Amino acid sequence: MSNEGLKEELRALISEIAEVDEIPDETHFKDLGIDSMMGVEIVAAIERKYQIKIPDAELTEISSLAKSFDLVRSKLEAQSAA
Repeated sequence: MSNEGLKEELRALISEIAEVDEIPDETHFKDLGIDSMMGVEIVAAIERKYQIKIPDAELTEISSLAKSFDLVRSKLEAQSAA
């Protein structure tokens, strides 16, 4: 999958869970009204969809679309290299 395709999939997934129409790349999720409970849902959905594990220590990385994309991309790359 291309990087742009991955980013757009994440954008759609986050938009659906948060019920927010626009998810700009760099806008912090808190500024979009995404609270910690929605954050937990987003992480769970990402883990299910991409078959990856996001440890608690990395949850703070899921704070914007750009940061979420970077984390998921690095996890997928490590997974395919293994």
